Amino acid sequence: MLDQGGHADHIQKTEASAAVRQRTLAATVSCSGVGLHSGSEITLDLLPAPADSGIVFIRTDADDARIAARWDNVVDTRLCSVLANQDGVAIGTVEHVMAALAGCGIDNAEVRVSGAEVPIMDGSSEPFVKLIRDAGVVEQAASRRIIRVLKSVEVDLGNAKARLDPAEKQEFDLEIDFANKVIDRQSTSLSVVNGAFCKELAGARTFALLSEVEAMRAAGLAKGGSLDNAIVVGDDGILNDGGLRYDDEFVRHKMLDAVGDLYLAGATVVGRFSGVCSGHAANNKLLRALFADDTAWAWDTVSGDDAAFAVDGGIHPVALAAE
Repeated sequence: MLDQGGHADHIQKTEASAAVRQRTLAATVSCSGVGLHSGSEITLDLLPAPADSGIVFIRTDADDARIAARWDNVVDTRLCSVLANQDGVAIGTVEHVMAALAGCGIDNAEVRVSGAEVPIMDGSSEPFVKLIRDAGVVEQAASRRIIRVLKSVEVDLGNAKARLDPAEKQEFDLEIDFANKVIDRQSTSLSVVNGAFCKELAGARTFALLSEVEAMRAAGLAKGGSLDNAIVVGDDGILNDGGLRYDDEFVRHKMLDAVGDLYLAGATVVGRFSGVCSGHAANNKLLRALFADDTAWAWDTVSGDDAAFAVDGGIHPVALAAE
């Protein structure tokens, strides 16, 4: 994948079996939905991309402006993760589709979007996972590269903390604590391997307090928000007729966000992520702290017999893509 500012490679030699190959989509797939904040109808297309190109967003309404999905292109984290290129062309709410691409093991893809934000769909990553399954996946000739955490890195935003520690696989440990008694305090842990993302996190929806929705609407935001694409939480319960998909859906969604935000590293970050009341701001600050210390991380490859990197989500490659 893309190098982080010229950092030297530290590639693990794997003699026992072949390295895991990079993957892209087998076909182009599309969806349409409303933008959470603009309220506009937006079309999103997922397309195959060459090996070593990473994930790139393309604004089709802005002269096909390209925006690399990278931590150092994040320009706003207040309500979502917003990326922008050097010309100032931005794309918002990228975390849910990034989480789906990460969870399904897609290394290279173009994400073409007809507006300034990714459509919110149902507020989770599940619609994007379905798109990827519909497209199918092909392996590419290049070996997959990962980013190994070599030493602990931590950031503290006062009300939020996030940390990365070395680990043999990608692990997440997250705790949230809300004054609202419906959400209250929740915590969960998950190793994001062997389809765990698709099974345990992909369907968890974004959520907001009713008071926050009213404030955002007054500020001209959340024009596309509805009970069809978010869990709305009142003082005594949730407003959605269908209830929750998981008993702890709130913390699961925050973990989903973290999966998507960390994939902005440019590759899978292999280590243990721990967050306390963390969100987009802490997640991005953590990546910036990681890459600011050349001794805290290294590029690596993994062998095909490493169970931690088994094909995720049951999406098996159909062929080796021509380069």
